Amino acid sequence: MERFQKDATYALIELARSGDEEAKARLVEENMGLVFSIAKKFYNRGYDKDDINQLGAMGLLRAVENFDLSQDVRFSTYAVPVILGEIKRFLRDDGPLKVSRSIKQTATQIAHFIETEQKNSGITPGVEDIAKKLGIGVEEVINAQEATKAPESIFAQREDGSSKLIDSLKADMSEGDILTKIDIKTALSTLPEREKTIIVMRYFLDKPQKTVAQKLGISQVQVSRLEKKILEKLKTHLACEN
Repeated sequence: MERFQKDATYALIELARSGDEEAKARLVEENMGLVFSIAKKFYNRGYDKDDINQLGAMGLLRAVENFDLSQDVRFSTYAVPVILGEIKRFLRDDGPLKVSRSIKQTATQIAHFIETEQKNSGITPGVEDIAKKLGIGVEEVINAQEATKAPESIFAQREDGSSKLIDSLKADMSEGDILTKIDIKTALSTLPEREKTIIVMRYFLDKPQKTVAQKLGISQVQVSRLEKKILEKLKTHLACEN
């Protein structure tokens, strides 16, 4: 059944690209639920909901135009980051998500350091190496890189040429899986700096509590207690979002 639905969607995409307005309208209709589920995450940014929904719909149409039919992936899975990117691009350029000058400066310093290290040693420095070099926190490095990174196609080649971004998606990964990751990332942005550092180090950099304690200058027991409280806070945030 799923294979049939996938083939039917691919057929509609081909028709839409050939100028069939009815096929395009059907694709929009069938995927507007996905657009709304992404758009609602940005309703509190000071813009009219209909405008955000329209941006999402534009992202959906962009996904129709750029989707690679030769890839074995569901269209809706591909469309999620494209729709998200269209909305975030607008908010970043026009609204409250605009990247501050200080973040841009940090991102420039990071890019320069990475380029220098790659040229001198052939090795791309990790987040911790960058943080140590610039004298900032690992979360600041991650924030600067994410805030200034252009929306990227999941069919694009990685910078090291090793694989395409789509290769990191599981064959059975649904749009819901990707939306969950987006929710987690959004929830992290609401945390104070120290709490964000703990979660980033523990769950993104896979560092033991002892290392986190040394980084923050507190005891391992304190890290453990804080971690539990932060995880509960994140769960509450995610529950409210959904």
